[in-house]
Amino acid sequence: MKRINSIILLCIAAFFAACNSDFLEKTPQGELTIPQLETVDGVEGALVGAYGLLNGNVNGTWGNYSSAPSQWLFGEVGADNAHKGSVNGDQPNMNQVELYDVSVTNDNTEIMWNRYYEGIARCNNTLRLLKAVQAGDGTKFSDARAVEIEAEARMLRAHYYFYLVRTFKNIPYVDETIATADAITIPNTEPVWPKIEDDLKFAVQSLTPAKPKNEVGRVDKIAAQAYLGKVYLYQKKYGEALVLFKDVMTAKGNLVDMPFENNFDVTKENGPESIFEVQHNINPDGSGDNANVGDMLGGFYGSAPVNCCGFYQPTFDLVNSFRVTAQGLPMLDNSYRTNPYKSDFGLTGNAKTNYQLDKTIAFDPRLDYTVGRRGVPYRDWGIMAGDAWIRDPAYAGPFVGVKHMVEEAQFSGQTVSGGRYITGLNVHLIRLADVYLMAAECEVEAGTLGEAMRLVNAVRARAAKLPGKVVDGGPAAAYNVGQYAAFPSPEYARNAIHFERRLELAMEGHRFYDLVRWGVAKQVLESYSAFEGSILSAFKDLVFDAKDEYFPIPQQQIDRSQGALTQN
Repeated sequence: MKRINSIILLCIAAFFAACNSDFLEKTPQGELTIPQLETVDGVEGALVGAYGLLNGNVNGTWGNYSSAPSQWLFGEVGADNAHKGSVNGDQPNMNQVELYDVSVTNDNTEIMWNRYYEGIARCNNTLRLLKAVQAGDGTKFSDARAVEIEAEARMLRAHYYFYLVRTFKNIPYVDETIATADAITIPNTEPVWPKIEDDLKFAVQSLTPAKPKNEVGRVDKIAAQAYLGKVYLYQKKYGEALVLFKDVMTAKGNLVDMPFENNFDVTKENGPESIFEVQHNINPDGSGDNANVGDMLGGFYGSAPVNCCGFYQPTFDLVNSFRVTAQGLPMLDNSYRTNPYKSDFGLTGNAKTNYQLDKTIAFDPRLDYTVGRRGVPYRDWGIMAGDAWIRDPAYAGPFVGVKHMVEEAQFSGQTVSGGRYITGLNVHLIRLADVYLMAAECEVEAGTLGEAMRLVNAVRARAAKLPGKVVDGGPAAAYNVGQYAAFPSPEYARNAIHFERRLELAMEGHRFYDLVRWGVAKQVLESYSAFEGSILSAFKDLVFDAKDEYFPIPQQQIDRSQGALTQN
């Protein structure tokens, strides 16, 4: 589904109608007035425009990094999974996110705020137009399609608000009943979660498992159920969430039979594991404003087939978290930090030049489908070359990400001409493994530890089926994924689930928000800083305070509100 950038809703139409000047009464060429949009085609176009903001982009390609649907900056760089990458002086405001010291003038928070409120505005405009069309004298939608459109728009609005509330916490709520001119006066003191719930409940009640208009990129009942369950989970409403997660798992089938790697294959998008994903496309003319522009800085450097821009590098801590015990289980006590694997980092001279991959280390195979490391095949690009693909390994380490890139064989047609760092790869907002692990959390709180373990083991059984990477005719590591035999206590179960979410969903934008909702952000991130900082000094002795669990409201928005908004 392509984004519509040509729909311009003129909020000052009433002003033009009230003026006596003949000049002001003329409709500007190339723009559509509200009456022109009050048609069935206008409503459908406005709805497509509301879907369009899912990729975090209003127009062009550059500058949408913090509003990326993958949330790589806030969700991964802001946690313990990824470094900003590049060099220290590049995008310095991103350093603030990584160092837990974000100012009120940081442009990344401003972009996040603007893009997602633009998405909300498009949803509200769609709902206003729909109401006008159904109340008017012209052609109307069938009752069924009218309800379906309302459900689509309200679910999209819930998504945009969810991204904002978990990032900023205290935000103003504006719906279709509030005039645009009055929006600036709305304070950020009222709870937003109930409003998000209401929109998602309507979507659950009004949508079916079939995609509206048979278009794969649209939301459906299953996506609404999963999203409402996630919203309940964030509020610790475990019982309500579990009912919805069970419905989703029943509808979607057996996760174990769905290959992990297909989630990150541009030729297998919207597959059986997909629940809600952002549709990205390279335009017919080769341009990329409908593509995955949010992740574009994650291209590599130097001799890599994609050599811009060197951002978004996995941490040593994340890489080592994929190490496993002799039983193939995660090292839940963080003992993976003992004698850590560093690839060729810190080596010099002949030792660096002649570095050989240690194939004896016991790793979960998901590592090499999440992280590129020297000496291991990277997609179909060939052997990952190490520093030759990295902008400044001394600053951000020797590793690169995998999930956000595409195969070299897919560059033609799936990347922007002259800008291979912009791809047509979709981004998962919710996929089935995510639901399994959220359901497992709920089962622990319900006291059903056996069922929680079954769900975690299902995710691990699927991981065990991943084909290990091969180097010189043999496996690149001692790959091993074992099954839990017992969850002896709720505390153990929670730790296992938290760890599994990290392994399964690494580099997909969840990590920071998970740590905050679990109430462990300070403990985990300061412990991470002590380890990571022992290798990369820039990340040593970081302090994470309670205020750092949410990001400051952009000062520009505070100023514009003329006193309506209160800073976090």
